Amino acid sequence: MEGYKVLIIDDDEVIAQSTAEYFNMFDVKSAYVTGYEEAVSFLEKNLVSLLLLDINLGQRSGFDLCKRVRENYDMPILFISARSSDDDVLIALNIGGDDYIQKPFTLSILLAKVKAILERYEKAKEALLQAEAAKEVKAASSDGKAMIELTENIILDTAKHKLRKGTEEISLKAMEYKLLKYLYDHAGRVVTKDELFKEVWDDEFIGEGTLAVHIRHLREKTEEDPKVPRLIKTIWGVGYILECDL
Repeated sequence: MEGYKVLIIDDDEVIAQSTAEYFNMFDVKSAYVTGYEEAVSFLEKNLVSLLLLDINLGQRSGFDLCKRVRENYDMPILFISARSSDDDVLIALNIGGDDYIQKPFTLSILLAKVKAILERYEKAKEALLQAEAAKEVKAASSDGKAMIELTENIILDTAKHKLRKGTEEISLKAMEYKLLKYLYDHAGRVVTKDELFKEVWDDEFIGEGTLAVHIRHLREKTEEDPKVPRLIKTIWGVGYILECDL
């Protein structure tokens, strides 16, 4: 399916075509149709981010099309019409229209309005997707499944003993994984060096240099700036604490 930022639906082909051409000049990919059935067919075959919809569509009404679109699609709908009665404006907004623009309109102002609405809508959509993804990760963690969210960008995959940063997989050595998992299991409290020597290495006589090297390697893989750690913090003279949203 091809993607378009804007679909203009207007029975006046001159207005529809000139508006689409103007938008395309400014890299807002647009197409136009002049009737109800054409619009339905176009939406079935293409991805559209926003509709500019006239009320008068020959024998059919833009109001009817708006209701049908709202049943199947989630996108901003801006009515454009020469009709100016309060009743028309109220109907347009009450059935799912996001704005009502009277003809004649200035193309430059219409383009600015469309760009602003698209930007807000796409940001809101992205934020919703991120929130849903975060909920899934947290639910998986609480159910004892494989994914543990350490930060907004870093996920610990306990099934593969790897880190995920976006689509990138970051390998962990055996002791790096064991150390990170132990810190996570005791997140929010200071874990002493002696405790780590005993519980992670099973060796109370391991050198502090070995522990420091493993902490440094973990920070290089998990921190944006390893020199200013936000996840694994040092408690000088005592040990370390892992701070993340549980």
